[in-house]
Amino acid sequence: MRGGDEQTGELFSYVDLEARVRRDHPLRSIREIVSAALTIVEPEFAALYSPIGRPSIPPEKLLRAMLLQTFYSIRSERLLMERLEYDFLFRWFVGIGVDDPAWDHSTFSKNRARLLEGYIAAKFLGAVLAQPRVKKLLSTDHFSVDGTLIEAWASMKSVRPKEGPKDGSGEPPAAGGGRNIEADFHGQKRSNDTHASTTDPQARLYKKGKGKEAKLCFLGHGLMENRNGLLVDACLTLADGHGERVAALHMIEPRADRPRAVTLGADKAYDTQDFVNELRAMNVTPHVAQNMSGRRSAIDGRTTRHDGYAVSQRIRKRIEETFGWIKTVAGQDKTKFRGRDRVGWAFTFAAAAYNLVRLPRLIAETG
Repeated sequence: MRGGDEQTGELFSYVDLEARVRRDHPLRSIREIVSAALTIVEPEFAALYSPIGRPSIPPEKLLRAMLLQTFYSIRSERLLMERLEYDFLFRWFVGIGVDDPAWDHSTFSKNRARLLEGYIAAKFLGAVLAQPRVKKLLSTDHFSVDGTLIEAWASMKSVRPKEGPKDGSGEPPAAGGGRNIEADFHGQKRSNDTHASTTDPQARLYKKGKGKEAKLCFLGHGLMENRNGLLVDACLTLADGHGERVAALHMIEPRADRPRAVTLGADKAYDTQDFVNELRAMNVTPHVAQNMSGRRSAIDGRTTRHDGYAVSQRIRKRIEETFGWIKTVAGQDKTKFRGRDRVGWAFTFAAAAYNLVRLPRLIAETG
């Protein structure tokens, strides 16, 4: 007998969210790791919130919701709250009941500054890696480093001279009209010394290589351990020719204080005499790719003759997989924030999310 298409409402209904999420769902394992990490970070939350006044939405729930936004490539907090309104899986992961209303999207904007002030993204990344079952997956001796461009949330049309009128006076007249007017930049000399974006003044003009167009962007940096390819540190700097090497030294320095030498793999952009000497002074072996384009490499036979050098050169390329996930799935290819601090917070949080996606399988494989 064919059933009818009538829709009837139930007078009473009881929904157990725990029962609605299948036992083998990958978010179950991730939620266990996240809950343990948030327990470690809990004292930091207590320091950020006043002990008196109206209770806020728990920061733990905000961070779980932001993780879902990253995992499922949800492009805005408005859409995230819409999804949280009707999705049982999202409600279970965040930790709100079936009858609880979703928050207003502005909640994230109001609390992001507080989380930013407490460096919660970096502390959350550290708390994920500090768990005993995660620590045994990490190499403490062999690392790789690299940087990637994060395009700023600003148009090239917002670039104006630093000196003079901010309305574009002195620039060649634009053709057409309206909000998104036509502009011809051909033949204009623009540099970070003389020009800046009025939308995001901290974004800088930068191009990745010869023949590439200059973009308004930041530089995101990641430090990967070589055993399982997990990110153990991440940061963001202004885009310039020294940013990658300065960030690499900053991230490897806390891990260099060991009786046994640490290795650091990197591509040929890091092959400079100053950088290599700084690493050796830290007791870090520089497994840097040789840049033989018209000059002498800072890496010589003392390093390249060892088998470990070839291994590092092969493994270091895996860091591109982490950047690929962060930029495509986590939506960091073109940031939706302005200012170095906010963009850096989002980049570091995306690095923690990348680790969380990979950890359940790695933990299961190692028992």
